[in-house]
Amino acid sequence: MDRLIRLEPSNQVVVRIEPGQRCYGSLTLRNVMYTMPVAFRILPLNRNRYGIRPQTGIIAPLATLTVEITYMPPPPPAPLLPDCAPESDDTFFLDSVVAPGASVKEGAAFSSLDSVPVDWFTAKKKQVFSDSALRVFLVGSAVLSRLVAEGDMEKVRQVLESSDPEWHSADSADPNGQTLLHLAISRGRADLVQLILEFGADVEARNRAGRSALEAASAAGETLIAELLLARGASTRPSPESPRGPVHHAAAEGHVEVLRLLLLNGADPNFQAADGRTALHLSAEGRRRDCVAALLSAGARADSRCGATGNTALHVAAAAGTRRWRGYWWRKGAGLREARNSAGRRHTTWLRRRGMDVFLAFCNSATAWRRRRGRVKAGLCRGRSRWEQRSTQGMGEDGRL
Repeated sequence: MDRLIRLEPSNQVVVRIEPGQRCYGSLTLRNVMYTMPVAFRILPLNRNRYGIRPQTGIIAPLATLTVEITYMPPPPPAPLLPDCAPESDDTFFLDSVVAPGASVKEGAAFSSLDSVPVDWFTAKKKQVFSDSALRVFLVGSAVLSRLVAEGDMEKVRQVLESSDPEWHSADSADPNGQTLLHLAISRGRADLVQLILEFGADVEARNRAGRSALEAASAAGETLIAELLLARGASTRPSPESPRGPVHHAAAEGHVEVLRLLLLNGADPNFQAADGRTALHLSAEGRRRDCVAALLSAGARADSRCGATGNTALHVAAAAGTRRWRGYWWRKGAGLREARNSAGRRHTTWLRRRGMDVFLAFCNSATAWRRRRGRVKAGLCRGRSRWEQRSTQGMGEDGRL
């Protein structure tokens, strides 16, 4: 016989570590003797890190005893976790000895802690069995957030498999409020996202800023991750806590592939953000022509107005200086050329402010346009307007600049 006590369910003790909470795990000691009680003692090599309760005792024949191991983190500013996490390199010694004639109350599984003399485990006349196979495995949000941030997929899987399903470990968050999904998205790890989703992570969980995982993936331009989240039922609409939705983030950052994916999955192109802007306004502001085309093809309203200012997307495009594709907007919205905002201004106001008077003259004056093309001789046109005069400054007699 090589041991008197068997560790159940295994020699590994799962200790859950959560900031601000008591960190502990438990295991079961079983006396394998049929007729003799067994005395035990558990000693951690690092007594400053672990506490054990009960540390000694006597177990009745074939009885079991649950032992609780508490992890005592070091005081700040020391890190909460050891460098070896999730595996612990700490050693525990389980000493056991047959205790014939030891008093165990009838019907009790083990005796009181004070009934085991210390010299039982040191006397030469007794055979002491010593087992050092006991190991601690650390789990919890602190462990998972660090492993996901490091990108260690295999260890993340081990921790999730070792965690109790009632803990909902896949929804863990780091001290900054970033969930495991957000951490994986920030690293661009679609494989980690898929692994976390397999363990039941909530796709609608928000970080401290109120942003969902789909919104984070849309802002980062992670098309594959966005597709995985949508397959799990992620909503394309923003939550009340979020100022923008996924479609707004994709349009603002110019991620046209993500934007098309969202639109194919039912995202509303005309949904207004908290500031009243639609995805079309954000695309125009960022000069994202591909995103503008995708939104207009999906039914975005070109004449949609932005909040209190009443600016259309054409107003925003003019303010951003996107003059070359002004005609593109006109073709997409009836009356958009003459649309005015809440202040009664057309989009041309921004063009003039940006020093584009010559451009306006060419667009609004047919005579000036013909002069530029060389179809009308210089000096034949009388009574030209102020815009025509400014637009034809520097032209030669052939009408060329």
